[in-house]
Amino acid sequence: MKYQLAIFDFDGTLADSFPFFLRNFNRLAERHRFRKIEAEEVAALRHYSAREMMRHVGMPHWKLPLVAASFIGLMRESAHDIPLFSLVDDMLRHLSGAGVQLSIISSNAEDNVARILGPANCALFRHFECGMSIFGKSSRIRHVLDKTGVPAHRAIYIGDQVTDLEAARREGVAFGAVAWGYGTIESLRRHAPEEEFDEVPAIKRIA
Repeated sequence: MKYQLAIFDFDGTLADSFPFFLRNFNRLAERHRFRKIEAEEVAALRHYSAREMMRHVGMPHWKLPLVAASFIGLMRESAHDIPLFSLVDDMLRHLSGAGVQLSIISSNAEDNVARILGPANCALFRHFECGMSIFGKSSRIRHVLDKTGVPAHRAIYIGDQVTDLEAARREGVAFGAVAWGYGTIESLRRHAPEEEFDEVPAIKRIA
């Protein structure tokens, strides 16, 4: 077994919520008074880090908790319309069956995560760490390592954004970059992730 512990980001990694994010971004921009984005900008903006994106739309750091809370609230109303990526169920069952411990660290709310995952998938996870800032994930990684007793070098954090990679690096945990999330694989590849996954079933190889 290559890794004893697989920690997953949620939005853009397990849940296909980017279309929902795009549909609601300008609604949030109007509510919280930062710049809206045009459809033709989206492809280029997916190469931006979270900090670069905030600068681009003129969102000060102090507004992030307010915007995140609004986004979580909107998702709570529409969670039934947000699917998991294809074959996520099968991949999670495979890892769990192979003895890999599973955890989730997400800035989304735990009730949203649980509703979208569904009861069968939720039962496969040992720990949920939810509701923190996108820039506050490193302490949650440390918490999961402490709770599981798994050493950092036997753990991997799988995600879709540079902030996820940075959090993993701070805690000495390997990072697995997915090619289907909010951020592009090219933007993650610039930081030399330890693993790359071009499709969901490829994650099975970590077991």
